[in-house]
Amino acid sequence: MKKVFGNNIQPDCSYCSNCSSGENGHICLKNKTLEYGRCKAFSYDPLRRVPKVQPGIAKMSADDFVL
Repeated sequence: MKKVFGNNIQPDCSYCSNCSSGENGHICLKNKTLEYGRCKAFSYDPLRRVPKVQPGIAKMSADDFVL
C-alpha cells in the first residue's frame, strides 16, 4: 500500500512519532540516534511533516497563448 508521501521516506527526527521537540532540538524518546541515515526506532508520523514550499507560478500574458 502506498503511504501518504510515498514509500521512500528518508528518516528525519522532525517527523518521527518517537521524537519530542525540546529547547535543545529533537529528543528521541527511545534514546536512539541516526546512524548512516537510518534509525531503528523511526516511526513515520504524517501529521508532523511540514510540506516544502512550492515555487510560485510565472505570470502569463495573452501573447504566450497565441499560435
